[in-house]
Amino acid sequence: MEAILLAAGESRRMGYPKPLLRLEARTFIEILVAAMLQSVTRLIVVVGAHADAVRGAIPDDPRIAVVENPGYLRGQLSSIKAALVQVRPDAAGALIHLADHPMVRAETFAAVIDGYRRTGKPIAIARYRGRRGHPVLFARELFGELAAAPEDQGARVLVAANPARVAYVDVDDPGVLTDLDTPEDLERAGLARPPRQP
Repeated sequence: MEAILLAAGESRRMGYPKPLLRLEARTFIEILVAAMLQSVTRLIVVVGAHADAVRGAIPDDPRIAVVENPGYLRGQLSSIKAALVQVRPDAAGALIHLADHPMVRAETFAAVIDGYRRTGKPIAIARYRGRRGHPVLFARELFGELAAAPEDQGARVLVAANPARVAYVDVDDPGVLTDLDTPEDLERAGLARPPRQP
């Protein structure tokens, strides 16, 4: 299993590149790379806005591939599409996560992969107390659908298209819902507001 970490957004509402924000001593991207690599053989990090700064914060590891999405302004699905073509042919699927959800535990990534394998369904989604969040796993058989999906609607189109092919993986991890988009979100999560733009 391989994974995709989306770190290409502008971070407009935050006013600072979200992958470079810190949780204690480490950046969001460092935290997520370390957590995700515990469960996958390879991680594709998609950069776009702030590409040089984000690329510089990615740990040096041979299991990481960095892909630049020049069309990042078209949204998350454009970054997923840029990464899918880099997933190795022998990978069963891709576990997809967002750089602004840094509080997801390492065991949650493992649980979603396990849920996919256990249920045999081609989509597996982390869920906490009845609310679905991130990460989301798509089996290789859906890569064509993802590549053809309209970018203004995103990957949720595939989830809505056929609920019977979705496995919800219940986890005791509120981090799957913790979306840190604004300075106020950081404060609510007990984190410091962002520094001035680098």
